[in-house]
Amino acid sequence: MAALLQRQSSWQPSRNRKTKTMKEPRIHETAVVEDGSGIGPGVVIGPYAVIGRDVKILENSYVGPHTVIEGNTTIGKGCKIFQFASIGAAPQDIRYRGEPTEVLIGEGTQVREFVTIHRGTQGGGGVTRVGSGCMIMAYCHIAHDCQVGDGVIMANGVTLGGHVEIGDHTVIGGLSAIHQFCKIGGYAFLGGMSGVNKDIPPYLRYWGQRGNVYGLNLIGLKRHGFSRDVLKALRDTYRIVFQRKGPLKNAIEEARTIYGESREVIDFLDFIENSKMGVPRAGEEENGL
Repeated sequence: MAALLQRQSSWQPSRNRKTKTMKEPRIHETAVVEDGSGIGPGVVIGPYAVIGRDVKILENSYVGPHTVIEGNTTIGKGCKIFQFASIGAAPQDIRYRGEPTEVLIGEGTQVREFVTIHRGTQGGGGVTRVGSGCMIMAYCHIAHDCQVGDGVIMANGVTLGGHVEIGDHTVIGGLSAIHQFCKIGGYAFLGGMSGVNKDIPPYLRYWGQRGNVYGLNLIGLKRHGFSRDVLKALRDTYRIVFQRKGPLKNAIEEARTIYGESREVIDFLDFIENSKMGVPRAGEEENGL
């Protein structure tokens, strides 16, 4: 009982009390929380965590033991940052000279063990952003100036190069690596151990080292409530664009003529037309298309 009481006394309320009506933060006595940081009500900060002076952690978030959060970093409401994560460190860019850049993480996102998220660079927009409701699993790396949408799942060991953009509700399999400046469209699915050096259009499945797309991510799209009509339009558009021979421009024009009233089809076609890295070819396996 004495040991239990001693452990309980190691947790201290924050010195920065703004109101008595809201739940006070709980900060372990071994944590280092620099003056100037903003710790919201209900936040829990575990043993030996280090919180820099420009960090803001919004209400009801959890920061695990030995976590380091530094730089101009904002953690949204209800996030869970697990032990040994590093968020807000300087970008791995030889041109970086200490400019005031930042990391923004949305509400309800989980950042698991040993994840690294670096802040942006002045030349890349200045912000590394992770959306709301994401699951960033252990050992993932999100490099400077990445833009990760809402509801994204990155399995263990996924690595994003600088300036990568990931659309909402995309799932990336473990140990995959995405080359800098690549874009992954929303609701896509990337198989484990994939190597990506091109832009992956939304709604599709992709896998392989510098691999191919393999039809629609039907399971994911159905889980997110896409209607049969939308799925049919996307399926037909995929076949027109990726499976027919002839110039890509002609295929896109044909698909626009047939399904120009479908917002999802327009998003799909616009993504391909605006791609700077190019898009992969279709693979031979079309199971589940």
